[in-house]
Amino acid sequence: MKINGIPYRSIWMEPGNLAAFFIFDQRELPHRLVVEKISTVEEAGIAIKEMHTRGAPMIGMTAAFGLYLAAQAHGDAPGLNDALQHAGKMLNATRPTAVNLAWAVGKQLSHVSGHGGSNAQICEALLANANLLADEDAATCRSIGVHGLELIREIAARKNGAPVNILTHCNAGWLACVDYGTATSPMYLAHDAGIPIHVWVDETRPRNQGARLTAFELGQHGIPHTVIADNTGGHLMQHGMVDICFVGADRVTRAGDAANKIGTYLKALAAKDNDVPFYVCLPSSTFDWGIRDGVREIEIEQRGDDEVKYMEGIDAEGKSRTVLITPADSPAANFGFDVTPARLITGIITERGVSAADETALLRLYPEHR
Repeated sequence: MKINGIPYRSIWMEPGNLAAFFIFDQRELPHRLVVEKISTVEEAGIAIKEMHTRGAPMIGMTAAFGLYLAAQAHGDAPGLNDALQHAGKMLNATRPTAVNLAWAVGKQLSHVSGHGGSNAQICEALLANANLLADEDAATCRSIGVHGLELIREIAARKNGAPVNILTHCNAGWLACVDYGTATSPMYLAHDAGIPIHVWVDETRPRNQGARLTAFELGQHGIPHTVIADNTGGHLMQHGMVDICFVGADRVTRAGDAANKIGTYLKALAAKDNDVPFYVCLPSSTFDWGIRDGVREIEIEQRGDDEVKYMEGIDAEGKSRTVLITPADSPAANFGFDVTPARLITGIITERGVSAADETALLRLYPEHR
């Protein structure tokens, strides 16, 4: 995707520099574009935990490149395998809900398990695999967009030139992935195909990733959009102002329950009540094939109350400010995610196609997990 007309991925290495990788510090967007250099696996862990970077696929990619840095830092010393295992455990502990994190760590560790080469060769193998995983993520997200595009085309054909109104929650865009995004990928492909669309962007409290990140992305790509308060979606659906919902996911069970940013469940309830199709978009790496009941089995991250009690922005002079919006002594709860039961989901869109949100249908798409 592009920023100021320049194409970027959300994670990259600079030619000739194998000692670091780079990400956008998403905490600074949309007001400042800050590139963060990650030089150690510890810095990668901090970037994940403190949400310099976020989004399930991007968390995984940050960990994948972080393990490469761990191997590089170890040099020729003995015990590289133990060092990588330790680094993997550290990375996995940074955030509990997104399954892509453990998936990417597992991919890297299994890739060099039993490797008979030198430490330098193992380091090289980890870098090559991290780059491969990043390329695959970009291709996967584009494929999600291709499948979701057909759903938008069908609606557009019925609207006789009027824009297709899409509602999304949080940021499941290219900033949350290597490129294209998951929920946004159909939007980008539809816009590029000349299909008129308009996107309702939930602000997504408490960290406002919709207002800050999704709106930034869509604006950079020239897609018409409107930022709305989180609780506006139901009203819009009641009045026929939403044609379809696309959201991302951080963990999806084999039965189709989907964990995503807090508030997604409420959007799904409103969509169900108003017969608005509700689709969850995700790469295969976001499935957790070992669980069925998302409400009971998915661990929901609880973060610090400051994210609820304080808001960040810029003032009239363009200076960054953090302001307290609650009574100073009022406690706050900060659940990062909720689980949308499969019964509320119209369909799940992956790189392999569109499936009903139930175990039988998903296993037809993924027979290797029977």
